[in-house]
Amino acid sequence: ELYAFVRPARFCVPTVRGLADALILSLPETLEQEAESLFACARTLLAELTASPRDDGLPVARSLANGSWSWGEAVLSALGASVDSPTGDKLGGLRVWNRLREWEECAPPPPPDCWPVEPVEARARLVRLLDANSEPRPQQVDYASVVTTAFSPRDKAGEPKVVLAEAGTGVGKTLGYIAPATVWVQKNKGAVWISTYTRNLQRQLDRELDHAYPDPRMKARKVVVRKGRENTFCLLNFDEAVARARSRPGADLVALGLVARWAAATRDGDMVGGDFPGWLADLMGQGVTAALTDTRGECIYSACRHYRKCYIERTIRRARRAEIVVANHALVITQAALGGEDHGAAPRYIFDEGHHLFEAADSAFSLHLTGRETAELRRWLRGAEQGGRSRRRGLSERIEDLISGDPEATEALGNAVRAGHVLPGPGWRQRLAGDTPAGPAESFLALVRQQVYARSRDAVSAYSLESGVRPPVPGLLDAGRAFETALQQLDEPLKTLRNTLARLLDDKADELDTASRQRIERTCRSLERRAVGPVSGWRAMLRSLDSETPPEYVDWFGVERLSGRDLDLGHYRHWVDPMQPFSAVVAKPAHGMLMTSATLRDGTGNPDADWAAAEIRTGARYLSAPPVLSALPSPFDYAANTRVLVVNDLNRDDPAQVAAAYRELFLAAGGGALGLFTAVARLRAVYDRIASPLESAGLRLLAQHVDAFDTGTLVDIFRAEEDTCLLGTDAIRDGVDVPGRALRLIVFDRVPWPRPNILHRVRREMFGKKYDDMLTRLKLKQAYGRLVRRADDRGVFVMLDRALPSRLLGAFPEGVEVRRLGLKDALTETRAILSNPTSSHS
Repeated sequence: ELYAFVRPARFCVPTVRGLADALILSLPETLEQEAESLFACARTLLAELTASPRDDGLPVARSLANGSWSWGEAVLSALGASVDSPTGDKLGGLRVWNRLREWEECAPPPPPDCWPVEPVEARARLVRLLDANSEPRPQQVDYASVVTTAFSPRDKAGEPKVVLAEAGTGVGKTLGYIAPATVWVQKNKGAVWISTYTRNLQRQLDRELDHAYPDPRMKARKVVVRKGRENTFCLLNFDEAVARARSRPGADLVALGLVARWAAATRDGDMVGGDFPGWLADLMGQGVTAALTDTRGECIYSACRHYRKCYIERTIRRARRAEIVVANHALVITQAALGGEDHGAAPRYIFDEGHHLFEAADSAFSLHLTGRETAELRRWLRGAEQGGRSRRRGLSERIEDLISGDPEATEALGNAVRAGHVLPGPGWRQRLAGDTPAGPAESFLALVRQQVYARSRDAVSAYSLESGVRPPVPGLLDAGRAFETALQQLDEPLKTLRNTLARLLDDKADELDTASRQRIERTCRSLERRAVGPVSGWRAMLRSLDSETPPEYVDWFGVERLSGRDLDLGHYRHWVDPMQPFSAVVAKPAHGMLMTSATLRDGTGNPDADWAAAEIRTGARYLSAPPVLSALPSPFDYAANTRVLVVNDLNRDDPAQVAAAYRELFLAAGGGALGLFTAVARLRAVYDRIASPLESAGLRLLAQHVDAFDTGTLVDIFRAEEDTCLLGTDAIRDGVDVPGRALRLIVFDRVPWPRPNILHRVRREMFGKKYDDMLTRLKLKQAYGRLVRRADDRGVFVMLDRALPSRLLGAFPEGVEVRRLGLKDALTETRAILSNPTSSHS
């Protein structure tokens, strides 16, 4: 808490060693030294406050002291203030919006030129970006040259210049594509969007861009990190949280005060993966920290009293003038699908982590007619019901001033809000569980639940269940028709309202100021995205129950469960191949695209088949012009510095044996170990058995779904504490990007086959029987690639499943020996490779 106050928006690993490292103090080596170090950290932080006479923290400190903050007296003393606060508004220090500057509106930028980037220009820029002490990497120079094709002018509408470039770990692809990208933006006065899948890589990209923009002030103008509204701090939410705290003082004041300190110092208001410390949300609770983002989609735009200081609006405007925009796959796809202007007149994209585009598109283009989604739409339309928090405004409160004086729009708004009552209301989960549904939506969902439980193989499972939509149980088709009719009564006024608002832009062109025009445009887009689009899609899904699902889609009924309790349920629809709509709405309108990753291709050994997998995962097979294909191998000597071991004398279904194997392998490696699981239950079972023995040996064990920390914080600790061990699932595997000795052992509990659900079954029919092998090889390849990040790293990859087929071994680099052996020999081999005296880490 003290660190968050003194150094807001500055990174720190939330451990004693992390604090000491951030404060440039001696790093403690024992538990006793850690205890002593805490005193040194506190003294250093308080001294830092005293040495900063221009610090503006005094108003916040007074508010925190009024909230009985344990550090309040010490902080006020360090700031040279008395404990007794002056009379007046005791929470005035939390009004952070009074200390923020307003953003300014600028004219839209002109379209960029179309000059190409020559390979020689990319190579020259790369040389300038590299440090003087950088080791020579010819593969990086080759990579920078080949990706310049993505920055060539296109010759025909709908045919972007596309490059698929696989670059093995160590090639240096980040600076390799930053070099031609920065050449292009400076030659053409345009912008390049660099999209990633994970927050960790967004942060890494932001740091790498320091090479191209070493002046922080220039970088602040030229580089913008964009995320969705659900990631960004909302001043109106915070304002109302402060107002609630006035009437209900208590522990919330401390959290709000620390958030206020961060809000005054943050670069862009990013609370998820940005400069907001994830551990602060774990410490204080999500409700008064990370939940202050615009997660509910209730932004009222220019009607908000904080609109001119809004972080989201400021970032959007900065991005329009930026040269490099660092975004994520989900945002890029969503913005392109909505037809917004955020990407510029001639979009140029770099999709790093391109192997994840399939998953991102699958999520973006899916439709879920579920209890959670429909109840959320009701709340979005009608606002808080049965009490509720004041922030939960309905659609009327958000836009009624926009349509004042327009009878058609006013009538449509009223009809839409009234029709929203057909959607599930508060308490819908309890009513469905008790078989007492209310209204057409809940009646339909109750029969969906009945069908799923009746048709599932394990109806008492603690995990999610699913079934096909046909044949339906008695009454389900009638319930679906009734629900579709009710949705029609909602759909029609929503479309009328959208069209009427759009017409205002024409009818009142001479009256509307810029802010009002923008608000109307965004309200129309919000109506389309949050209501009109989903309702139209839901109606189509319900109508198809009487006929057949269109061949490009997969439909199923499902119940999401956790620990034996229903969380959500309903009718799900996904594209069989989500890269088909991705190609139509993202790729074809673009002028140039680079899709790159260390694991684009499959590992069958057949070059044509391996590239075919890359084209499936990136959607390149839907392009009319063939992409440029490039594959550059890693410069690392994997055969000498890594081992792949398959333990063949272990019963993978015996939790005690699996836990013992994890324990002994982690001890043999001396920490720096990542355990990956395909099921959370098995992860927890192993954690319960090995946490205490590892702690006794001086090794800290972290675990996803066990520790309170979010995934990003767990990875930060794992990266910083090189002898720490971590247990996780796919989300951890995708997010881990740690250097050096921090990750030297990876252990899979079993072969990570795809989950055999209805969606996967249909995709396997489309892509062929080898689809399972491709997905599994790619998971193994991605995990293995995390082991070695530098030429002198050493690592061991262990599979505890003897059933690993030989055909999957193409996931590992050529020349790496895969050994099948018993656990005892695997431990010996692990100790040998990780303690080799030739390693600089030994």
